[in-house]
Amino acid sequence: MLRLDAEKPARFCDGVTRRDFLHAGAISALGLTLADYVAAGGATPQADTNCIMLFLVGGPSHIDTWDPKPSAPAEVRGPFMPTATNVPGMRISEIFPRMARHADKYSLIRSVYHTATAVHDTGYQMMQTGRLFTGGIEHPHAGCVLGYVRGSRHDMPPHVLIPRPIGRTGGNLPHGHTAGYLGRQHDPFILNADPSVPDFQVPDLLPPAYITSVRADRRQRMRDAVDAGMEAFENSPQARQLDSNFQMAYRLMSSPRAREAFNLSQEPATVRDRYGRTRFGQSCLLARRLIERGVRFVTVNMFETVFDEVTWDIHGSRPFTNIVQMSQEVVPNFDRAYSALLEDLTERGLYSNTIVTAMGEFGRTPKINPAGGRDHHPGVWTIMIGGGPIRGGRIVGESDELGYRPKSRPVTTGEIAATLYRGLGLDPHRELPGPQNRPIPLVDFGVQAIRELF
Repeated sequence: MLRLDAEKPARFCDGVTRRDFLHAGAISALGLTLADYVAAGGATPQADTNCIMLFLVGGPSHIDTWDPKPSAPAEVRGPFMPTATNVPGMRISEIFPRMARHADKYSLIRSVYHTATAVHDTGYQMMQTGRLFTGGIEHPHAGCVLGYVRGSRHDMPPHVLIPRPIGRTGGNLPHGHTAGYLGRQHDPFILNADPSVPDFQVPDLLPPAYITSVRADRRQRMRDAVDAGMEAFENSPQARQLDSNFQMAYRLMSSPRAREAFNLSQEPATVRDRYGRTRFGQSCLLARRLIERGVRFVTVNMFETVFDEVTWDIHGSRPFTNIVQMSQEVVPNFDRAYSALLEDLTERGLYSNTIVTAMGEFGRTPKINPAGGRDHHPGVWTIMIGGGPIRGGRIVGESDELGYRPKSRPVTTGEIAATLYRGLGLDPHRELPGPQNRPIPLVDFGVQAIRELF
């Protein structure tokens, strides 16, 4: 990859990056550009609901968090007791004191399950797309679908993923964060940076420091001159799309609105402290700023991996986490940031048109293992959802006495997707152009949104 003013070429595992494309002001042979990540099209929205998806990578233990079992045997109920919330009859684990004060803002779905293999990858796919990838078909993330249908607002990409995609978690299957069969031009804009570091910058959004506005403009004019001599090439549909995508990427790169949206230094120190000065806390704050400034869907991954880091993946022994470590590090981080996000959105009048959901890829086994942890268990688990048209303060479904399987109102991952789509104002059975232009509905035939939440 040629960079006109770099000291040495940047090399990455995919051979080229969006940043390199903009550095060179040229068309990459591989087509991996910032434009690919921010191009979007579709109809003018009839509804204007946004979404923030907090993905709790690792799979939280439902029993130790939002579906406590105080009457179960000690090896099942764990070390924590339930506590009352501000919603009568709704009790969650005592280790979430802030969440307990905001239970009226979210609902608990305590009977989510799937029957696929109990590995992280399948859960990532099913929770973010509503389906398991089969037959070589990668289904699109819900945020990518929203971007495809609604398009972008102002100079902002429709779907942003922060801080980074889910990385190595033990499998080699797709993780469900892309646009899949909709095409790379509808993939999310990926931050690829930690917003909690003091010198936080967005590497793929802003021009490098060494590109002044004059030089950036000169590169645009240079590209226009080159384009003038490529009339035959430009007549092809692919070239027209690429040109359109480049122009959109250029507008984003040079947009004061976009630069301002990602500038966390504009937030008062008290607000940043309120969310917590952690990677997840500042990612949640950044999600609010992006929604406030025109982004339609923000995905926040709480972790990038489950290895050698204290996460929700509480197998008990290294390189994983045990229950006590989770309660001391992961839980306070989530409790603080999630509660601050709900408060902040409400105070700013944004919660009435912003869905916030917090979900993991599965639950944990009811019985504590000899290492002091719990293992993967997609048989039943709990997620939170509220905001926009989705009501808070409700409990949908229940697990059995041991938290092993749904006891009532079992909820599939497809129903979760249908609920998100309905909340976003999309018909869950709307058809998208799939491979070979074969129409594929957003969710499988017969799958409906969770009516109790509306």
